[in-house]
Amino acid sequence: MLQSPRLTPLALTFALVIGTPLAHAAEPASSAAVPATTVTAKAPLPLDELRTFAEVMDRIKAAYVEPVDDKTLLENAIKGMLSNLDPHSAYLGPEDFQELQESTSGEFGGLGIEVGMDDGFVKVVSPIDDTPASRAGIEAGDLIVKINGQPTRGQSMSEAVEKMRGKIGEKITLTLIRDGGTPFDVNLARAVIQVKSVKSQLLENDYGYIRITQFQVKTGEEVGKALAKLRKDNGKKLRGVILDLRNNPGGVLQSAVEVADHFLTKGLIVYTKGRIANSELRFSADAVDASEGVPLVALINGGSASASEIVAGALQDQKRAVLMGTDSFGKGSVQTVLPLNNDRALKLTTALYFTPNGRSIQAQGIVPDIEVRPAKLTAEADTENFKEADLQGHLGNGNGGADRPSGKAGTRKDRPQDDDFQLSQALSLLKGLSITQNK
Repeated sequence: MLQSPRLTPLALTFALVIGTPLAHAAEPASSAAVPATTVTAKAPLPLDELRTFAEVMDRIKAAYVEPVDDKTLLENAIKGMLSNLDPHSAYLGPEDFQELQESTSGEFGGLGIEVGMDDGFVKVVSPIDDTPASRAGIEAGDLIVKINGQPTRGQSMSEAVEKMRGKIGEKITLTLIRDGGTPFDVNLARAVIQVKSVKSQLLENDYGYIRITQFQVKTGEEVGKALAKLRKDNGKKLRGVILDLRNNPGGVLQSAVEVADHFLTKGLIVYTKGRIANSELRFSADAVDASEGVPLVALINGGSASASEIVAGALQDQKRAVLMGTDSFGKGSVQTVLPLNNDRALKLTTALYFTPNGRSIQAQGIVPDIEVRPAKLTAEADTENFKEADLQGHLGNGNGGADRPSGKAGTRKDRPQDDDFQLSQALSLLKGLSITQNK
């Protein structure tokens, strides 16, 4: 049974399992922080240190080469207080807090365009289906030369993306060039854009592939849908699945639990330990098996952090999957986001998490069952020898089967495993597991 604490009206907090400092994700999770009376009862205010702080602040205001206002000094002091705790605790200003919320939910106000850079211009990589961009007829390859009349040349991609995002319903004008033609304007209104964190496809008949880019609020639901779609596209039960967690920086704790639960039918998934009561959590799997117990290989590497490591650790400890790749990042702590006034928040490390077997992976990471380092794949030319079926007057097949002469096979569509050595090795292992388990 998935266990989670209650929400209270006193404070809304977010449980985080973030990998690298640049990754942001959150989930409504726990109740109010420890009451102030509890803190003050245990430790009285350090009056001498507070006097020193006030004196330093006064000296800076009086003697620093340029005037500094109280707000700036106090915010910098808060940032310093959090940054010296650990690499993942931080003070979030309004922009950082909003970015974290958007990253967690996978929703933001925008146009629905995936973009890249091309010769200094912002280029449309792909419009997202059923968004203002796709409905307006924007196409892959279009160059965005102006945003609301301001040229994009010379801007970074992040600057251009920030200008295209904004309040839902607001109007925006993009000036585009298509196929080297004359610039033309497209008027759009920003809408809610939902970014999916899960991609899936059949690598070959009977073998599915699921890639999770980060753990957002809806990631567990998306993985469930991906498994159902793979089964439907295959037309029968799959013979194996590859779960790709490489370069996944982490995200929402609850989503990591939900993803692991899609592949497990019993037992502990993860538990956490901290100083406050709400940080002591245990999550266990339910009996429903969305994966139908098919052989499973999970790919990890040094970019697989936190929530990714929770999933990998649970699958490894319960011997549900073979882990392949390289050692993971090694972040075994949980952050809680405590909203403050004025749209600010604290991101505070409040607990450590442990795998079902009681392993803390903090600063160690998870070691894969089979180490496979990245390698470059080079395809050789397909040379097919002359065969018996090519000979004039050859005998027919004794069982009445059709002839199979040599000849150029049809052009095969590029597949992910053709250029990804780790993925191709995972698929080979999966086929072997499928054969041995079905004997």
